[in-house]
Amino acid sequence: MKIKEYIESGVLESYVLGSASEEETRELLRLKKQYPEVRDALFEVELDMERLAQHIAIPPPPNMLTRIEDGINGLIPSPEMLPEVKEANTGYKRHDNDKGNQFIEVESSSNHMRIHKAWRYAFAAVFVLGKIFLIGFIYYYLANKQAQEQIQQLKGEIQQYKSFR
Repeated sequence: MKIKEYIESGVLESYVLGSASEEETRELLRLKKQYPEVRDALFEVELDMERLAQHIAIPPPPNMLTRIEDGINGLIPSPEMLPEVKEANTGYKRHDNDKGNQFIEVESSSNHMRIHKAWRYAFAAVFVLGKIFLIGFIYYYLANKQAQEQIQQLKGEIQQYKSFR
């Protein structure tokens, strides 16, 4: 294999763009170790891609980094701001001031689960549909069983008819 042809084949560009197959990648890395021409050509392709990316890059607005930092700092609460919060009517108690153990403690006098009303209707619909399908299954099972019995009875009559002839 001629190294010049390999370099001009486009494998280096596909490797830099991340679209080379595993086999092409292994072969390129092997040839890169053996031939300094391949290593230099790969370096040049990487530099060209970097120059292209820098050329077409759009700079962010001037205050963007400050706005991002302020947004992140606003999301991170300080330990003084995290007292134990008891939420109204839910029975949940949050402990966020302990960084290693963030959990929600559930305190409830009842062992029943409350769900949104829309889910109640969905569960009721699923229950009713389940019953309808069960009744339909039983009906068709019994009808099939009766049909099988009738088939067996007719086969017996056919056998009797053939034996009389």
